[in-house]
Amino acid sequence: MRIAELSRISGVPVPTIKYYLRENLLPPGELTSPNQASYDDTHLHRLRLIRALVDLGQVPVARVKEVLEGLDSNTMSLHDKIGRAHYAITPQRQLTSTSEAHDSATTQVQDLLASRGWSVHADAPALNTLIETVAALRTLHQDHLVNFLDSYAAAVETFTELEVAAVETRPSPDELAESVILGTILGETLISSLRLLAHESISAKRWSSDAPR
Repeated sequence: MRIAELSRISGVPVPTIKYYLRENLLPPGELTSPNQASYDDTHLHRLRLIRALVDLGQVPVARVKEVLEGLDSNTMSLHDKIGRAHYAITPQRQLTSTSEAHDSATTQVQDLLASRGWSVHADAPALNTLIETVAALRTLHQDHLVNFLDSYAAAVETFTELEVAAVETRPSPDELAESVILGTILGETLISSLRLLAHESISAKRWSSDAPR
């Protein structure tokens, strides 16, 4: 297909597709003339993947490029490809908390990892985010929420095991890697949406004007 047809089918404007081509997010098409190229379903799939990461996953384009470079690597292990995606999408956060709360949060999170037997690299961005979040909650006197940390971890571990088991059925290593990374990134959006819907439903049952006293 020509780029105009690729744009029509994907719903992505031609200037955006050309930008992705320039940034090497999208592989070049097959030249049919000096000024024309042909694209196929591989390009359409990659384009939809990019848009899913940008629009649904809210991943910046520069970070998407890092994720895709990992996916396209012929030398990285599946574990390293997943790690590259995790590091690319997790922002480094520095929240406002007291030093006492930060120390307490660090101890609590380290104890949690040890008790659950989780193998996590010390430089994992999500580890810092978790510590900073727990510290911020403690500083804001929300210790009652922090006390649920182990229960949260148990629930997360359960559905993460389900996710990993589901993608193991993919027929090729490339499809497996893509499925894990998409599940990781878009899974965040999925879980967050479900959690917000559950909050709304429970709130309506307990505290709305129509709820029984």
